[in-house]
Amino acid sequence: MRPQLTFRDLTLGYERHPAVHHLTAEVPEGALLAVCGPNGAGKSTLLKGICGALKPIGGRIDRHGVAPQEIAYLPQAAEVDLGFPISVYDLVAMGLWRRIGLFGGVAAADRARIEAALAAVGLTGFERRIVGTLSGGQLQRALFARLMLQDARLILLDEPFSALDATTFADLLGIIRRWHAEGRTVLAVLHDLECVRAVFPLTLLLARRPIAFGPTGSVLQPETLARAYGDGHRWQEAWAAGATDCTDAA
Repeated sequence: MRPQLTFRDLTLGYERHPAVHHLTAEVPEGALLAVCGPNGAGKSTLLKGICGALKPIGGRIDRHGVAPQEIAYLPQAAEVDLGFPISVYDLVAMGLWRRIGLFGGVAAADRARIEAALAAVGLTGFERRIVGTLSGGQLQRALFARLMLQDARLILLDEPFSALDATTFADLLGIIRRWHAEGRTVLAVLHDLECVRAVFPLTLLLARRPIAFGPTGSVLQPETLARAYGDGHRWQEAWAAGATDCTDAA
């Protein structure tokens, strides 16, 4: 299987202060990969490095033919500016910018794609709502619709399930499964270890340095989780519960 991402002794950080140290790994094309670890472990930093928002302090990232502008990236909800008065329709339409340009016109076929994306995330009828009036779950649905329009080979999701109701969680997880079935490469920063075990075949466990990488069942083991989280973390509950569902256990 061809690689989609290769990290070669990669170090990333801010103002020369490393947040991810000496990561060497290869992510295959079409992978569904969870990036896990405690707060401050460098998970979000890694995604920002992959999409080109951060330059490496050391080492390199090889994207194997995917330019940074061709990557679909979902930031954490806290990073989304809700003060700008943009409608749900226009927010979702931003997913077409790479193809039509900032000032390009939206053709009839594009409007059909926007409407289809809104329908796929359950937001038909919300087109003219201002994004600042949406609930957290509705906003995340709109952001997923924008990602769908980007039609990217490589998709990065930073805490996509944070503070969602069960229905929204299930709907968005279904979209991620569909992307995986289509052969897209998906990396998701997640805290719910039980969900990771149930859904994600591959896992990268970070604690500033890489702790483990590979098949999820091999990575999420007591010894590796203790190295990443320490003995006092709730990972024990998630590990002991097994992968029976995707409730928030971590």
